[in-house]
Amino acid sequence: MKSPKKTISALNEKDGVEQPQKFSSSSVELIQQMRRKQPSANDLIDGILKHDKVALSRAITLVESTNPEHLSKANEVINGCLPSANKSVRIGITGVPGVGKSTFIEAFGKHLTSLGKKVAVLAVDPSSTISHGSILGDKTRMEELVKDENAFIRPSASGETLGGVARKTRESIILCEACGFDTIIIETVGVGQSETAVHSMVDFFLLLKISGAGDELQGIKRGIMEMADAIVINKADGDNINKAKLAKTEFNRALHLFPAKKSGWIPTASTCSSYTKDGINEVWNTISDYLELAKSNNYFQEKRKDQNQFWMMETINEQLRSNFYNHPEIIELIEQNKKAVQNDEMSPFAAAVSLLEKYFK
Repeated sequence: MKSPKKTISALNEKDGVEQPQKFSSSSVELIQQMRRKQPSANDLIDGILKHDKVALSRAITLVESTNPEHLSKANEVINGCLPSANKSVRIGITGVPGVGKSTFIEAFGKHLTSLGKKVAVLAVDPSSTISHGSILGDKTRMEELVKDENAFIRPSASGETLGGVARKTRESIILCEACGFDTIIIETVGVGQSETAVHSMVDFFLLLKISGAGDELQGIKRGIMEMADAIVINKADGDNINKAKLAKTEFNRALHLFPAKKSGWIPTASTCSSYTKDGINEVWNTISDYLELAKSNNYFQEKRKDQNQFWMMETINEQLRSNFYNHPEIIELIEQNKKAVQNDEMSPFAAAVSLLEKYFK
């Protein structure tokens, strides 16, 4: 008896063509080897002085590392770059979240590169106090500037550092200057009145505001307001133009109530739109006028000297803190004292004093 004939269905799966590899295994191996290979300090210095952005990025990563083993190598790179640094204009830009700092910096940065400037943006993103993570999305916001050959954007997490800047922003400035960038922009976290650390590392401090953020009474608050060398009312476009002009008038009135600056400079408020680019050129003209005045009366050089002394002391404080918390005996004693404090067996002050005494012995 013949076996029944098999019916061939159109739904049967046919053998297809094998898909080629989507990547080259040799390329993957090469990339992995490059990642495993750590460049020496001299390699990084040579790359930076040759204006290599990859070397600059790797050097900043090294400087930002919290690994104690990387400290001496990072210091060697910084010292090697120092003779080629200090030839830029450092601009700090701050403002409350939502004021449009990233959009303004992109418009401002593109304007500067059109003038032949080489611009480095050190953008500091806030870190979560819960997960300790950070989005680092500034490159996404500055999609036009990031493609500019004369621009470099480096986002960094603020970590536990207060004052709106990252732990190693100061050192990153030196590396960017040695890499040939003549205009350094530091975009801060934007946390309000306490955001003052950036003032101690820049030549010009720009405060961004938006209309409806306060009147003259808000404007004369101490702290970040009296540190500003200029105030710019951002988002002055569309239906917001008249409100921005009114805010400009109110802030100009408030600025007259502050004591005179040591530089002899009188801060002013202006308006701009990062969207239409109106007022962007005027912001750069204001900064240029300030620099001309500060350099002519020697304030620019004196301020740089004071800042260097300030950051020497800050580095000492940071190093002492790091050494204290990484000391093997202290690590163990801290846990013991924590439990004693939690159980009310020892006061927080007595616990701290005993730890410090043990450390310095």
